[in-house]
Amino acid sequence: MNFFESLTAQYSSYEIYLIVLESVAVIFGLLSVYFSIKKNIWVYPTGIVSTVLFIYIMLVFGLLGDMLINVYYTVMSIYGWILWSRHSEDHIHVEVKKASVKDWKVGGMLFFASLIFVGLVYYYKPFIDNHFSMNGVRLGLYHLDWANYTDIITTSMFLVGMYFMAKRNIENWLFWIAADLVCVPMMQYKGLSLTALQYLVFTVMAVIGYFEWKKNLVKS
Repeated sequence: MNFFESLTAQYSSYEIYLIVLESVAVIFGLLSVYFSIKKNIWVYPTGIVSTVLFIYIMLVFGLLGDMLINVYYTVMSIYGWILWSRHSEDHIHVEVKKASVKDWKVGGMLFFASLIFVGLVYYYKPFIDNHFSMNGVRLGLYHLDWANYTDIITTSMFLVGMYFMAKRNIENWLFWIAADLVCVPMMQYKGLSLTALQYLVFTVMAVIGYFEWKKNLVKS
């Protein structure tokens, strides 16, 4: 079975509206990365459309870590939109820089705080899935598979990447590259082939973005 046959078989059991939502979210996500490469402030409004849709999609498919990261993306997109507006002379493009020691410290705290927070969310997932009732519920991480554990780690990496992007730090691309690449098999395993393909494209675009920002940094 080739990729397209596998894709058709996989999505044949999904409701049409979910397929449409995922397709729209993927398109706007790709647009957001494109604008990010160009250091164009439209990275944020297009990104917000994508992240809001993915909040719902990830909730439906039980990827709590990715759902939370998209909530964070939405909030950080507003924050980043404000920061980029302040540092843009033409209100469209910005100059980039390297992360400061303070940025790395904040990024490190975000990473470990995210590991703990998302881990706790998964710990209490049986309670959440049981409509917040403890009747017959056993808490713990026993119900997690490799994709869920991976989700916790990639969520933390994406947190740092989003923060660095808002701060216009070139290092944001390194976190996107690593986390996007890991998300390809994870999303495929969870049955989200379009999203897996999106993350594969994201990985390539993130590599391009890193070198594009590096050129801008050298010129500066």
